[in-house]
Amino acid sequence: MMKLFDQEILEKKPLVLAGPCSAESEAQIMQTARELSAMGIKIFRAGIWKPRTKPGGFEGVGSQALEWLRKVKAETGMLVATEVANARHVREALASDVDVLWIGARTTANPFAVQEIADELAKYPQEKRDSIAVLVKNPVNPDLELWIGAIERLQRAGILRLGAIHRGFSAYGPHIFRNPPEWRIPIELKRRMPEMTVICDPSHIGGKRELIGRLSQQALNMNFDGLIIESHCSPDCALSDKDQQLTPVELGKVLGSLEIRDKVVTTESLGELRQRLDAIDGELLDLLARRMDVSREIGQYKKEHGMSVVQPERYSDLIKNRVEMAEGLKLGKKFVQTILADIHEESVRQQLEEK
Repeated sequence: MMKLFDQEILEKKPLVLAGPCSAESEAQIMQTARELSAMGIKIFRAGIWKPRTKPGGFEGVGSQALEWLRKVKAETGMLVATEVANARHVREALASDVDVLWIGARTTANPFAVQEIADELAKYPQEKRDSIAVLVKNPVNPDLELWIGAIERLQRAGILRLGAIHRGFSAYGPHIFRNPPEWRIPIELKRRMPEMTVICDPSHIGGKRELIGRLSQQALNMNFDGLIIESHCSPDCALSDKDQQLTPVELGKVLGSLEIRDKVVTTESLGELRQRLDAIDGELLDLLARRMDVSREIGQYKKEHGMSVVQPERYSDLIKNRVEMAEGLKLGKKFVQTILADIHEESVRQQLEEK
C-alpha cells in the first residue's frame, strides 16, 4: 500500500481536508477555497452529487461544479476531493483531474455500488490508479466487515492510495451526536489494517458545529491520522448540513486549539502499568469463568424444578442494582449496562446447555 498523499501534504499534522458540504455556486466555492488555502489547508473537499435521505432536498449542482474544482486547483494549488457513488461519477471526476475520491456511507453499505466503482477504477492504467487517492467512509450501520469489504474491493482493483473515513453510525431516536461514534469500531479497523490511514469526520459525527473541536481532539487522542471537516464561507446560508459547518475562521480556531500527541514513549516506561493491566485482565477472566460455573449450576436447578431459563424480573432488578453500584465506582452507566447485558446473554447460553 502506498502513502495516501505525498510527503509535502503530510508534513503538517494533523492531515486536514476541508471545504463545504456541497458546492453551491462558483463564488461560494472560490471564496471558501481562498480562505482555506490562506490558512494552509492543502486539500479542498466539496460534494457535487448529493443524493439525500429523502427526495426533494438539495441534491447538489452536479457535473458543472467540476469546473469550479478545476479552478480551485489551478488558483490555489490545493488538491481537490469529491464524493462518488457510481461509475459515471468516477469517470467525470477523473476527467476533471479530481485528486481524491471518497465513497459515502450509504454507498459503502452497498457492495454492488462499491464493486461498480472498483470495476470502473480498474479500467485505468496502473500509473493513473497510483495517482488517485480513495477514501472509504464507514457504512451507515456499525458493520466492520462491510467497511473492510469495501476497502478490499478497491484494493483488488489496484488502488494503492487508500484511506478510511470514520463518520459515526446512524442510530434511531434522539442522541447527543448526529451519528454516534462507536469508537471501538474504527479502533478495531486500525488494529486489523495497521497500514491504513484513518481520518475522522467530526462534522458528521457531531452534527453541530460546537461539537467539532471536542470530537477532533478525541480523534487525535486516539491516534487518528487526520480530519475531514466541513467549512463554508457562510454556513448559516448553506443549502445542506448548515448546522455542522464552520467558517474558515472558526475552523482555524478549532485547529489552533488541538493538542497533537506525537511523542514517542518507550515500552519500558509503560511496562509496569501494562503488567498491572495484564494481571487485572487475568483476574477478570477468572471471575467470569467462576460466574459461569454458578450460572450452569443455576441452569441445572431450573431444569430440575421446571423453571424457565430467563427470569425478566430478576434480570431487571439485577441491572438496576449493579448500575447503582457501578455509578458509585465512577463507571459509566452505558458501559456497565453493555457489559451486564453481554454477561447475561452468555449466562443464558450456558444455562440453555443444561436443558
